[in-house]
Amino acid sequence: MNDLSPRGSPVGPAVPAGHPRPQLTRERWEDLSGVWQFRHDDDDLGLQERWFEQGEGFGEQIVVPFPPESRASGLRATGYHPVVWYSREVRVAPEDRAGRVLLHFGAVDYRAQVWVNGRLVAEHEGGHTPFTAEITPALEPGETQTVVVRAEDDPHDLAQPRGKQDWEPGPHAIWYHRTTGIWQPVWLEVVPRTFVAGLRWTPDVERGRLGLHVRLNERPRQALRVRVRLSLRGERLADDTYALDGQEVGREIDLGAQRVQARRKELLWSPRRPNLIDARITLLDDDDNVVDEVGSYVGLRSAGVRDGRFQLNGSPYYLRMVLAQNYWPESHLAAPSEEALRREVELVKELGFNGIRIHQKVEDPRFLYWCDRLGLLVWGEMANAYVFTPEAQRRLTREWLDVLERDHNHPCVVTWVPVNESWGVPNLEGDPAQRAFVRGLYHLTRSLDPTRPVIGNDGWEVVEGDILGVHDYALDGATLRERYGSEEALEHTLQAVQPARRNFYLAGHHRQGEPVILTEFGGLSPAPGESERWWGYGTLPDTDALLSRYEELLSAVLDSPVIAGFCYTQLTDTEQETNGLLREDRTHKLDPERVRAVTTRVSRAVQHDVLQEIHALADERRLEQLRGAAGEEVRAED
Repeated sequence: MNDLSPRGSPVGPAVPAGHPRPQLTRERWEDLSGVWQFRHDDDDLGLQERWFEQGEGFGEQIVVPFPPESRASGLRATGYHPVVWYSREVRVAPEDRAGRVLLHFGAVDYRAQVWVNGRLVAEHEGGHTPFTAEITPALEPGETQTVVVRAEDDPHDLAQPRGKQDWEPGPHAIWYHRTTGIWQPVWLEVVPRTFVAGLRWTPDVERGRLGLHVRLNERPRQALRVRVRLSLRGERLADDTYALDGQEVGREIDLGAQRVQARRKELLWSPRRPNLIDARITLLDDDDNVVDEVGSYVGLRSAGVRDGRFQLNGSPYYLRMVLAQNYWPESHLAAPSEEALRREVELVKELGFNGIRIHQKVEDPRFLYWCDRLGLLVWGEMANAYVFTPEAQRRLTREWLDVLERDHNHPCVVTWVPVNESWGVPNLEGDPAQRAFVRGLYHLTRSLDPTRPVIGNDGWEVVEGDILGVHDYALDGATLRERYGSEEALEHTLQAVQPARRNFYLAGHHRQGEPVILTEFGGLSPAPGESERWWGYGTLPDTDALLSRYEELLSAVLDSPVIAGFCYTQLTDTEQETNGLLREDRTHKLDPERVRAVTTRVSRAVQHDVLQEIHALADERRLEQLRGAAGEEVRAED
């Protein structure tokens, strides 16, 4: 593979930036972004005519990984095109065939087939989750190999988990232009015959332990051992070696409960201190020869609920979140660049938020990496279907399981949300089967990941969940104060007012100490111009009025003794939705310092969280001053 060279940071202590799979990295990988051959197949003739054997002459070009509907792709083909084809040549050097050559896809919406040199190597269903093809058996003599991809994405298939992608010809209401085909990175990787195929980290903060599960691609044919080295800012935390009895091994690494508790500020992960432990996983044979080696990282933190509050690392933590579509005007669901992903995280933090609710989208792992690295909580949400059928249930459940597996290791992800606002379960109140489905998703998620809270259905119609998420687009602070000013007012609101005009509790469910979080509110926009597209929950004369109303709404929420956190709608304008704090191009509508001052006000429900951060910041500033005066003799002590 002549043009495959080391990319990003080396495997080992450095946490990589830019790698498409930041939780499991190797030195050698080749980014296949760029120009591919492309062809629409509106009559669905490609399989019959065996286009997968052609590999050239597709007639058009596209810039991968941008969807063909987007400007960034070079096509801007926004009509109905349910089947599309891609092709490009890759080079594989003879010396790379001694091991295995893997072809990775971050996400292809919605159903994909992949051929190499006319040989089918992979099929995958699910528009938001990754898949990998081993292409070694399909390689032909010579270095040049031809990759062909067929993607099928029927815009009228409402049983397909699609999130906010529109089924009509153009965007309307709260739905946006479609994203078809390849929309996350594609890359090649050379690995040995037996290699590390999966890692799973599970921190246990209270016991000072870190669970590790290593999975190989196959049962090894020789005796192998796994060496695990953990370090934090150059300090070695662990160096352990375990024998492999089969294809998988699971162990608990003891970091020391006393050490973890005594050094919480420098060891635990939080938005204020996003401490990441660097990991190197080495596969060794009996002669200590390196069979495979991968880099990873882990954040020690716990997430849960107790006594009506969200808990981070065992303490009440007030959630200050913003709703994010993570949709760009030039590239749709695909990010225009990795820099744009990092900048998105920075913008959220600059506005004073400590978390983000990614809405009806499973975000690129590189975005989650920057949330891990820079310190931003994430609520992971599934892109929902719009109908309730056996096929829709099967598709959503299978893809959701892949999401849970892919994103389990990211410390930033602290809550799972499989269903939003009864999307895909439109008769949740009247149909026991739909309630059973939501309840089943909740328990399935909890069984696979008991370390994070789960909301079965966010917004209304609660049948099961660890957090009660309320959507309330009241347009003034007085209404919010009336509805959430006391425990009695809260219960009256949920039982009788029903802010979204939907029953909040279903099937006899009642609050049993779950935190109540206002997971959607606001949604305000300055008045649109005469020719502008517009959709929103309410309009104000100008940006000064918007800032004033933002402060009014936030003050009412922060003054509530019973609301454990909030999620404001929304971060950016998105197509016809002009209710963002930022414009589509990520420029500020409002003075960011004033927005930050409002967002970070002390909350009545969890007063100490901001005060602790202020004290910690003051301590760090004093420490820096001491370091400047005394040099290396002064050390940080917690």
